[in-house]
Amino acid sequence: MLWSIQLKNRLERRYGQHHLHFITCSCYQRRPLLASARDRDFFLEILNDVRAQHEFLLVGYVVMPEHVHLLISEPQTRTPSTVMQVLKQRVSRELRRRLDPSQKVRSQNPHPSDTEGCGTRKFMRQGTVKAHDGAQSFWQTRFYDFNVWTRKKRIEKLHYMHMNPVKRGLVAAPELWAWSSYRFYQYGDKSVCTLDREPS
Repeated sequence: MLWSIQLKNRLERRYGQHHLHFITCSCYQRRPLLASARDRDFFLEILNDVRAQHEFLLVGYVVMPEHVHLLISEPQTRTPSTVMQVLKQRVSRELRRRLDPSQKVRSQNPHPSDTEGCGTRKFMRQGTVKAHDGAQSFWQTRFYDFNVWTRKKRIEKLHYMHMNPVKRGLVAAPELWAWSSYRFYQYGDKSVCTLDREPS
């Protein structure tokens, strides 16, 4: 069954065509709310849980400090919009809970790569993230969704995701960024969120 969802400002989502979906989701006002390695790891754990719950293929991803890109199939039930709503709410809720200043701050045994985490906690504590109450406080309300229906376009989107950390100057080569699907494709590495190989 083919259908689409028309949103304001001519944003339209096309579902039911058995396409992959290249999804971009940004943190609230593009702030680096996923700046710490530990929080990026946590995002991937939640993504893996949501994938199991909604039964979609995860074909590619990159988790950046202030946004994420995903390449997914349509879920067995419902739509990618449902998947994103659940994912955003769970990440927002759990990371806010972990960063709540009323709870014990992560001060001992920090993650070895957690060099930017203090900046993330500072945003949360100073109230710069819209009242901390709901997905919109952590994420921008909308997400970008592009239908991918050819092998050429799939390779193009994977390359774009994998080179994102390099272009941003975060690492010198894509294999050095632990929060993308590059190492799975290049070396067969498995992780907390190992990919599904999409049938050719």
